[in-house]
This record gives sequence, C-alpha cells and structure tokens, in this order.
Amino acid sequence: MSRDFVGALLQLNAEKQVSQAALVRAVEEGIQAAYRRVANEEDIFVRVEAASGEVRVFRGRIVVDEVSDDRLEISLADARATNADAHLGQVIETEQLDAEHFGRIGAQTAKQIILQRMREVERDQVFDQYASREGELITGSVSRVEPRAIVMDMGKGVEAILATSEQSPLEHYRIGQPVKAFVLEVRRSARGPQVMVSRTHKGFLRRLFELEVPEIHAGTVEIKAIAREAGSRSKVAVTSRQDGLDPVGATVGQRGTRVQAVVAELAGEKIDVIPWNEDASVFVANALSPAQVISVAIDEEHRIAAVTVPERMLSLAIGREGQNARLAARLTGWRIDIRSDSQPVEPVPAPAEQAAPAVEAPSAEAAPAETSAEQAPAPAKKSRKKSSEEVSS
Repeated sequence: MSRDFVGALLQLNAEKQVSQAALVRAVEEGIQAAYRRVANEEDIFVRVEAASGEVRVFRGRIVVDEVSDDRLEISLADARATNADAHLGQVIETEQLDAEHFGRIGAQTAKQIILQRMREVERDQVFDQYASREGELITGSVSRVEPRAIVMDMGKGVEAILATSEQSPLEHYRIGQPVKAFVLEVRRSARGPQVMVSRTHKGFLRRLFELEVPEIHAGTVEIKAIAREAGSRSKVAVTSRQDGLDPVGATVGQRGTRVQAVVAELAGEKIDVIPWNEDASVFVANALSPAQVISVAIDEEHRIAAVTVPERMLSLAIGREGQNARLAARLTGWRIDIRSDSQPVEPVPAPAEQAAPAVEAPSAEAAPAETSAEQAPAPAKKSRKKSSEEVSS
C-alpha cells in the first residue's frame, strides 16, 4: 500500500501542479472524515507519512485554555503533565487505533471524500494562482460566444469571462481565437475559479504599452495618466525619468512602430501620446493636442482651466461631439473651458454662480463644446458656426 500511495501522490503532484503537502492534507482529511462518519465519533484523527505512505489513526484531544468538552479538549496544564512541549492547538494522542480496520468501515466513503478534497485543493490552488494576477494581462482562447459575454478557456478547467460591457465595439470574436485581456477580478464558483476580464479598462492599454515599449517596462518612461473611450480614442500622458530621453518618441517608436502595434491590438483605436508636465497650464495645452493653444488661465481654487485657441482651431480643440476636450479633461483632472481668440475674454465664474450646469467640476467629463457655446455671446456663436463649416469643408 505504501509504495502505491507514494507513487499516486507523486503522479498527482505532477499532473495537478498541487503541492505535496496540500495533497497529503487532503488525504488525511478524507480518511479522518470517513472514520468519524462511520464511527460517529469526533475525537478520531489521522496522520499520513508522505515518505513511507504509513497511515496512523488515533484518538486525541486538542489543547485549549479552557475546556468546554472534555471528550475533545484538554487543558494546557494537563497536556504538559504528560508532554512538556505541548502547546495550544496541538492534538494530544490518547489511544492508538488499528489502521487496518479502516478497510472494513468505510473505504468507499473515504474515496469519495478524498476525491472531493482533492478537487477543492486544486480549485484553491488555481484560484490563488489567478488571484495574484489581478491587474495583469492574460491570454486565452475563445471557447463560447454568448449574448452577454465571451467565455475564454485558460486551461486547467479555468474560464475567463469577457462581458459585453468590457468589449470594444470595434472587435469581433470567433471560436478558437486567442485573445489578450486585463484581469479585473477572480471569483469562486461551484465549477471552479472564474476570471473576470476586460479589454476596455485603461489598465489594459497600460499593460499593452509595457509589452511594446521596453522603456516603459523598465521604468525609464512612466505613464502618468490615461483617458480612454474604448473603440474610439485614447490619450496617454508620459514622462521620462532619464535625462535626455524623449518620452513621447520612445513610446511612439521609430516611424510609429510601437504605438501602431498597440493600435493593431485594439482594432484601430486612435491613440494620442502627449508629454506630461508639472505645470498645469502646459499639461492642459498638451492634452488638447492636436489643436494649438494660445493661452491657458488656471483657477486653482475651482480646478478650472480657461483655454484660448485660434478661431480656426476651435472645432479641432473641442473634437467631434466634444471628445477631444472631454478626454483632455479626464486626462488632466481639470475642468476645461474652451473659447476662441475672437471671443471677448471674461472672468471664469465660480461653479456656485453659474446658472448652466454644462460641465461637472470633479471629472470634467461633460462636453466643453456645450460650455463654450452657452457661455459665449451671440456673435461668438455665429463665428464658431462659421469655423465649424470651414473645418468641415
């Protein structure tokens, strides 16, 4: 029995990639539970010697501070009367039982319990493995395409769930297709660990740049902020920790090869890489790229940046449906008010004094196009319309 047991243990250890100690503990718990169930006694304990395969079955009591059940527990003082090294939580052996008797009282019960314990150990092992990878990239193959999610096979019976809300609208999936994804959360389920993943999270874009740009992976170039509208456009602010290193050039790569590799993974999503700056006015001006900025007036108290751009750049600064200004506001954390140089300069009112709730202060995610339109006088609106027509033409 011992040789067979050790051989089976080594085989399981190789196949399941589960530690030998965890396997031995599962076997001990299985045999122990079977003994207790058949004998209807809770003071039976089992110890398995992994090296020899020897199984020891005995009655014992647990060392505690205060004894509430003298059949299962023993005080520390009484335990040390027979064993000077006894400590709290230790099991003190009181009677040796015949291990061979086990074959007659519940071998089938023990088998079922051991198999169940083995599955639980394997699931815990896999759960711990993926739980430690939250925030990282994983790659799996599409096994099922469902109305609300894509199910990816990660191997070892592990499934990754890519919900529809976490998918880019530009992407389409087919069975067997390898897919990279960002690990959001790992959940326990009856069928084993479930890994919740995303391809729209801004962390996914950060990890892709770490794969493609060695300087970002090494830490000489740092991504300071990301603003993303998945499937459409993203802005990435980068800075250099090494003197003389151009962070934008390193991120974009020669002839744009590095950023194009990321764009290809994202099915054509546009990416603007801009230099980060400690000066808020410079950072806001950079964030509105590709539009040129004449000046930026910063209101520190209310976190408002009043930006002046050339009349011909107004539509470009705002972007289609306000996207460029909206992403710039998310990237910088400032509320951005854009006006053209043909508009009269007016002091930016405090949020409490504004009647029109055009822009939300904390995230500045409302379209600045609407803000500019509401705050500008009538002639400026007409001028802006003309600018839009010129840009369209």
